[in-house]
Amino acid sequence: MLNKVEGIGGSHYTGTFPEDFMTQTHTDTLTPVPKNTLLYSIVIPAYNESRNILETVPGLAGALRGESIPFELVIVNDNSIDDTGEIVVKLQQDYPEINLVNNPMPGGFGRAIRYGLDNITGEVVAIVMADLSDRPEDVVQCYRTIEEGWDCVFGSRFTSGSKVTNYPPVKLIIQRIVNNAIRLLFVTPFNDMTNAFKVYRRPVIDDISPLKAAHFNITIELSLSALIRRYRIKQIPIGWEGRTWGQSNLKLRAMGRRYLATLLKLWFERWLIVDDLLIESQHKLSDSNKTTNIDDEAS
Repeated sequence: MLNKVEGIGGSHYTGTFPEDFMTQTHTDTLTPVPKNTLLYSIVIPAYNESRNILETVPGLAGALRGESIPFELVIVNDNSIDDTGEIVVKLQQDYPEINLVNNPMPGGFGRAIRYGLDNITGEVVAIVMADLSDRPEDVVQCYRTIEEGWDCVFGSRFTSGSKVTNYPPVKLIIQRIVNNAIRLLFVTPFNDMTNAFKVYRRPVIDDISPLKAAHFNITIELSLSALIRRYRIKQIPIGWEGRTWGQSNLKLRAMGRRYLATLLKLWFERWLIVDDLLIESQHKLSDSNKTTNIDDEAS
């Protein structure tokens, strides 16, 4: 029996799902961290977002500064053919927290995310879209949830308290079908695994790397990789708004085969070799703790 527990800002789950969904390799006890002590890395992939980025950066920076959260904005210029890069350089004058990096790989949402993750310095990382679809207040709420001791926070557009506007009807139907299929395949209560907006502790990213997805299929590679390794995940309701300027680079037909390839790979990992993955996770965690102890002694 899986019991849903409602709380401030979202819900989590206790009890047991079929098989061993909630059996954790990571301790079930949440250990809160002091407020505003974790550096927050916001990875923002940007392809031809010259107009949107002018609003995205001030919105995020204003919300994070207002909460006194230490942060960096890692903006990945993904081979833009407009003046996105030049505009971000100008924004750095008012927002020194910006770290502009140029994706040297072939263009692609997943490649931009991967390059952004290679350039973060924080202990917490969020994937945020440049097109104003994600709300700055949700970015703050996810950080506060991580401070409670969670390893990952998954924003959901399809749960009680969520607010979605300007979602193309066809894409909405496809998203609901895909996410419900994922719930069945992976025996999970989380209902928006395809959404890019999620927040992870840095050790989670280190554990599930190297990532391979080159396009929007990286959304499920990130979320499902963390899920099958049994990290402590909390889902919260978020707001989401469809873009009002520019054009999404998500082409449903072209993405279908990529999503399927990533989904099948992770499904086989979940049901056939999860024991190997968990052993490696424990080994990485042990090495990380040893390194931290050495650094503490040296300081």
